[in-house]
Amino acid sequence: MSFDSKMKEIEVKILDIDKKEVEEKLVSLGAEKVFEGDVNALFFDFDDGSVRAAGKTIRLRKMGDKSFLTAKSPVSQENVKIKEEYETEVSDFEEIRRILESAGMSVWLAMRKHRTTYRLDNVSFEIDKHNDQYSHIPEFLEIEAKDAKTIYKYAEMLGFNRDDCKPWTILEIDNNIKNT
Repeated sequence: MSFDSKMKEIEVKILDIDKKEVEEKLVSLGAEKVFEGDVNALFFDFDDGSVRAAGKTIRLRKMGDKSFLTAKSPVSQENVKIKEEYETEVSDFEEIRRILESAGMSVWLAMRKHRTTYRLDNVSFEIDKHNDQYSHIPEFLEIEAKDAKTIYKYAEMLGFNRDDCKPWTILEIDNNIKNT
């Protein structure tokens, strides 16, 4: 969910889904498709790695013809991932990249994926398939809502259970896949 303000990002990922089946269920529940397209994301840090060392994220992302600058700080990661998030739409992806680089930051990770986003009752459902170094990760569903209870409610409506819901980042998904 993208807002020009501070918010808590509360989400889970459900791995190795059947996209067609999930989309059919979402549509039958009344969800509206609000985005489908490529997403390119650049993650920035200082040379000393201080942003990542603090568990924080500085991300510049292009979704279709819109670009967003986001800063995230961890709050909790037990059953769901919770981060404090500040995000704003920016007018020029490349100019913001140059500004971050001129401030001493550099890209430590670049990600490319195809995303399909649905919305229902202020809940966001994002189906992602990576096209980059993470293309070996099966397509997955991300559910983001105002609280864990709402996430689990919609996961169950889609045929998933709590054990299917992972509070992982893409790096943690990659690590778990490599270690299984």
